[in-house]
Amino acid sequence: MKTIKELHNDDKPREKLVKKGVESLKNDELLSVLIGSGIQGKDVRKLSRGIVALLDSSFHSLTLEQLCNIHGLGIAKASQILASIELAKRYTSQANKKITSAEDVSKELKSFTTKQQEYFLTITLDGASHIINTRTVFIGTLNQSLVHPREVFADAIADRAAGIIIAHNHPSGTLSASCADIQITERLEEVSKLVGIELLDHVILAKDGFYSFADEGLL
Repeated sequence: MKTIKELHNDDKPREKLVKKGVESLKNDELLSVLIGSGIQGKDVRKLSRGIVALLDSSFHSLTLEQLCNIHGLGIAKASQILASIELAKRYTSQANKKITSAEDVSKELKSFTTKQQEYFLTITLDGASHIINTRTVFIGTLNQSLVHPREVFADAIADRAAGIIIAHNHPSGTLSASCADIQITERLEEVSKLVGIELLDHVILAKDGFYSFADEGLL
């Protein structure tokens, strides 16, 4: 049984990754780095090529059982591969999501409409309005002293975002903006102009719908 360490220097995927970058690796080499070793009679590269063949035919419907049917691939390594694929799918899916309206925001943050506490959230966007990241900034009753612009814009600056959307839920179900909601929005809008990241909307979420500051002409 050969591990990556036992392969010839010029044929070591991990060493190649370090020297030339992950983009230089072939698909079976990427899998070799991920799974680490093969079994008696089937080295890591041969095992990886068998996995690649399965991925080529069943990537979108791949199951743990299918992976485990490959000789030499146990449940632990098969689970690693499946988890890696799922993680990549989730990040790819997020990167492709585009926000063009308050309705898009409400769909993206639908899970927060049933929360019993208030959640203050941010969605950072690139120049084409694709989601960069969604974050929970604060949990609890909102007021100006607790929702600090530093916490709201620090990650947006790190993301090199072109725009930001803020949102929070109303557990009471009220679909209107309170005085505190308006004051927070005005304050964050001022800061957004200073840092050069456009505040695109403030969306209030509830079980029965949403309220958009932009739609109401307040932004």
